[in-house]
Amino acid sequence: MHANTNTVILAGSLGDAGSKVGQALGALAVFFAVGLIVFFAAGRATGRFHRPLAIVIFLGPALVLLAVGLVIPAIRTIYLSLRSDDSTSFVGISNFKWAFTNGNIQQDMLNTLLWILIAPLVATGLGLLIAVLVDRMRYQAVYKSLIFMPMAISFVGASIIWKFVYDYREPGAPQDGLLSQVAIALGWHNPPNWLVSHPLNNFLLMVIMIWVQTGFAMVVLSAAIKAIPDDVIDAAKVDGARGLAMAFRITLPMIRNTLIVVLTTVMIITLKLFDIIRTVNGGNLGTNVLANEMYQQTFPDYNYGRGSALAVILFAGVLPLVAYNIHQLRRERENR
Repeated sequence: MHANTNTVILAGSLGDAGSKVGQALGALAVFFAVGLIVFFAAGRATGRFHRPLAIVIFLGPALVLLAVGLVIPAIRTIYLSLRSDDSTSFVGISNFKWAFTNGNIQQDMLNTLLWILIAPLVATGLGLLIAVLVDRMRYQAVYKSLIFMPMAISFVGASIIWKFVYDYREPGAPQDGLLSQVAIALGWHNPPNWLVSHPLNNFLLMVIMIWVQTGFAMVVLSAAIKAIPDDVIDAAKVDGARGLAMAFRITLPMIRNTLIVVLTTVMIITLKLFDIIRTVNGGNLGTNVLANEMYQQTFPDYNYGRGSALAVILFAGVLPLVAYNIHQLRRERENR
């Protein structure tokens, strides 16, 4: 009887899965059919309708996806930020007043500010240092691949890895965390519970972001260094530039725009930080940041007004960085 029940359940699950796959394939078929019809019509169009129709066909889908995926959600989030927790009444800027006057949220903002000041600078600096050091080395592709490898891991996966590094056992129990083992080997017989010690735990969490983003910075900056014309390097060497003089007077000025783009890009990623905090300790013990608090207010606490207000604050923080990044990219293209 039990086996028959399992068989029925399995058959039902397979049937549901097959139905969903069929619906997905049907939707794809309809999409491609509509696309073929539209492109066929565009190809047949002539005269004054040809150019406007081509613009609509090629630009229209992108604008629709942009509106559905970004513009409409942004407008809705701003609207919800001016509403009460259940979105039933208008409260004006009360949610923003709460965000800027609440002691816990102020601490979250301070933590977020520390993250965007420290993690991007260290990650970009390490990436630049490694890029300069391995630029003239043999088998540099091997070293770069090893350093870039963490970029292939999600922030959640990286956080789980580093949780094992920071793992702690009570005094007297065998320590299996890598950091505790290193501390014991160096003579520290009773290492602390790393993720409980504040503000040390904030900096230990930043290490995860730095570990992941250093490879990105290294690859981009290494490409920029290799793009420096050889005649500039040769002329500098003839003038006696070596070592640090070469790095600070030739290399850094030549890759300045790329360096700024990398730094601001890592800042944007850091400002939206959520995965690391949520995975390691949920933002407890003084490690919370705005993105995690936004999630906490919106979903577990079901306070859509406050969660949306925090989302708007994060959005306002990201916009200047994005605008500056675009400006630098345009300048770099003009210089080329």
